Amino acid sequence: MSAGQGTRKTQVGVVVSNKMDKSIVIQTTSFAPHKLYGKYIRSHAKYMAHDPENSCNIGDRVLIEECRPLSSKKRWRLRAILEKAV
Repeated sequence: MSAGQGTRKTQVGVVVSNKMDKSIVIQTTSFAPHKLYGKYIRSHAKYMAHDPENSCNIGDRVLIEECRPLSSKKRWRLRAILEKAV
């Protein structure tokens, strides 16, 4: 690692859109218990990520990492494809 560069945040999610050139949209799911009742609540978040080789397809499970702003919405970069869609 170079000097001055800390650890970067990572997220694991599923590709929900790959219609743009060199860009993908990833949806992540998290479970958290309700503060009062304790029932687990599912929440979703979508992230736009940079895919330089256009290698991802819809349904792929991917790992993305935080990076500098690449456009007005893209702040994540594709790091690895963990599982290809069937």
